Amino acid sequence: MQHIVPAPVEVTPNPGATHTLTADTRIHTEPGSPEAARVGEHLADVLRPSTGYRLPVGPDASGHGISLLLTGADARVGEEGYQLDVTGQEVVVRARTAAGLFAGVQTLRQLLPAEVESKTRRPGPWTVPGGRVLDHPRYEHRGAMLDVARHFFGVDEVKRYIDLIAQYKLNRLHLHLTDDQGWRLEIKSRPRLAEHGGSTQVGGGPGGHYTQEQYRELVAYAASRHITVIPEIDLPGHTNAALASYAELNCDGVAPALYTGTEVGFSSLCIDKDVTYEFLDDVLREVAALTPGPYLHIGGDEAFKTTDPDFIAFMDRVLPLVAKHGKTAVGWHEFVKATPPASAVVQFWGTKEVAPDVVAAAARGNRVVLSPATKAYLDMKYDADTPLGLDWAGHTDVEDAYDWDPGAFVRDLPESAVLGVEAPLWTETVATPADLEHLAFPRLPAIAEVAWSPRRTHDWEGFRRRLAAQAPRWRAQGVNFHRSPQVPWQD
Repeated sequence: MQHIVPAPVEVTPNPGATHTLTADTRIHTEPGSPEAARVGEHLADVLRPSTGYRLPVGPDASGHGISLLLTGADARVGEEGYQLDVTGQEVVVRARTAAGLFAGVQTLRQLLPAEVESKTRRPGPWTVPGGRVLDHPRYEHRGAMLDVARHFFGVDEVKRYIDLIAQYKLNRLHLHLTDDQGWRLEIKSRPRLAEHGGSTQVGGGPGGHYTQEQYRELVAYAASRHITVIPEIDLPGHTNAALASYAELNCDGVAPALYTGTEVGFSSLCIDKDVTYEFLDDVLREVAALTPGPYLHIGGDEAFKTTDPDFIAFMDRVLPLVAKHGKTAVGWHEFVKATPPASAVVQFWGTKEVAPDVVAAAARGNRVVLSPATKAYLDMKYDADTPLGLDWAGHTDVEDAYDWDPGAFVRDLPESAVLGVEAPLWTETVATPADLEHLAFPRLPAIAEVAWSPRRTHDWEGFRRRLAAQAPRWRAQGVNFHRSPQVPWQD
């Protein structure tokens, strides 16, 4: 039980109580709870290919096996935590919610041999070390952001990323759906956005987009992993794909050419035209209707072509549109100059620990998600020799991603204002799933631990050893992880 990532709140090993899964093992779920049954089916789907066992799932409590129960958990587990007990007779996960059961199942996976992640039958044995784990998250928001605008990733590729991040108890997937290089979501009232604006990507490839049905499929798949999707429509800059699709969104009425480069800050919607806000009302209405989660991200970063007065005037009209369609606005930290309502969430991506505007926003009631580029940006190079990624914020190896405290990172920002942590992965240089995995792993589990685990468990030497034990699991899953020399990888 000493290799779990993220580190649990409490671990009490009992070496004499090892449990072994057999062909007779059943997965018992809370009677009358379809949510618990779905978590049980998820666990069975993971275990069946490698074990070859039937692993029937249901409320039948007879016989030994794995039990997923919504009663009897320690009160400390809260809404997303769990209690896991392993004895020679049974494995029991208890939680107050299905999200807690799901988190406990991810820990159980890590307690089984790494080959349990294989998609083909393996010999076993399938043993679980005995003991108890009591666990719950430090922060409410534990996220990963995937930029599908610079390079497009299809439905199955995003689903794989969802599965990988869910293993480490992340519960938010922020999809950066629009940028200068591509518009990736079908908007039925404005079809040229996807048809024309989504027809290319960085380097001039074919691009692509999600139909509304495909987007709903992704949202539902994420929800089945207890992950909330946060869609981002980046405004008012980063909008060349939209400007190229609809000429009237430009102040001069002339549509620019599609863009396949990587520069930023050169585009802007026309702030003074009413048609801009009619357009945005349509877009935000459709995106909100497709997204059951509470959040809608409106960007707000790097709007270099927009003066501060125009930016504020723009946000004064857009923020009410987000509320009109029933969503809570999220924006990159530049949007605090528009004084968004206290309900809005601020996403900090700065490189410095001094951010007085963000601190002032927190004093007005805004919660803050921390994504400091020097720590949490997964697209930064590991070192000077890394073939992928960027280096404008410096190099970020695993220890850099791990060695920080969100509760004390921004000077004068109280920990009570920190909603959580998110790891963005921008894709200017990321064209394939293998590229994506190489940059995300092993740093994403480091960010996951920063977001989930209590500060008192934070220990680099301990973490690097626990992280090293993930390598056989990633190999079984075919993850193209970076073998950082900072970690004593297990072979």
